[in-house]
Amino acid sequence: MSTPPIYSRTDITAWATRPDAELFAEAERLTREIAPRTFDMCSIVTGKCGKCSEDCKWCAQSAHHKTACEAHGLISEAECLRHAKANEAQGIRRFSIVNSGRRPTDDEVQHLCELFRALRRETSLELCASLGLPSLAALKQLAAAGVTRYHCNLETSPARFPLLCTTHTLEDKIATLKAAREAGMEICSGGIIGMGETEADRIELAFALRELDVASIPINILSPIPGTPLENVPLISERDILRTIALFRLIHPSAYLRFAGGRARLSEETLDAALRIGINSAIEGDLLTTLGKTVVQDKEHILRAGYTLA
Repeated sequence: MSTPPIYSRTDITAWATRPDAELFAEAERLTREIAPRTFDMCSIVTGKCGKCSEDCKWCAQSAHHKTACEAHGLISEAECLRHAKANEAQGIRRFSIVNSGRRPTDDEVQHLCELFRALRRETSLELCASLGLPSLAALKQLAAAGVTRYHCNLETSPARFPLLCTTHTLEDKIATLKAAREAGMEICSGGIIGMGETEADRIELAFALRELDVASIPINILSPIPGTPLENVPLISERDILRTIALFRLIHPSAYLRFAGGRARLSEETLDAALRIGINSAIEGDLLTTLGKTVVQDKEHILRAGYTLA
């Protein structure tokens, strides 16, 4: 395996001016020579949905917006196990519970820990959680219950984040990720592209993630949701999506770049290109408020791109 290059901001700014063919060729080289070639598939299920106190402008679950999102309380153990076992049967090795809300209450943490202990007893899945901004004490409880990876997206560049959310800060998210690592968990963090940001903003997001040494980076594509402040944002082009993936690969040559929400609208050609130039992992199953691809369809693309499945 080649030694990963460490491209500076100046280097990446220069790469961002190059034609697509040159940028994509370098990203494909790094993907083939340095990034993991065993494709990592994980799945998520909604633990608690809606009535979120936070005002994130992209999100259907915020209580600040009037959307068609149907709120419900924490998922039951039986329902959680049903989802987990169905995903495990399809060859998926990671499973995450994702909650709405700023942070879980003490009672919710206890219930979640019971769910994770049940998942650990009854499946062989690696367990992940995405629960907002829990305390260090709560994160330690989750780790003790079997959670090995914690997810909290930075979402966008440091400069743009205050324009998209005012009820918590990027620093709050970074503190949560550091606390999760202190609690003994790996961290997973990425963002959403297509929220009106520039290519330079996406580059800054990628560098913020590099500073945190994040090895699992979900890349979501905004699906504008009626009732949210971003409902009329124009769809990002497939070319811009591919350029973003390529630039992320240059900045993170050995990371898992994880296709997440919003990819269902992409053409077959774009999906195949994305796998060549950087994408080597994906989130399957329940993608919260937007639709994802099916596991069978994704596997066809993954194998065609030359990856092996975990």
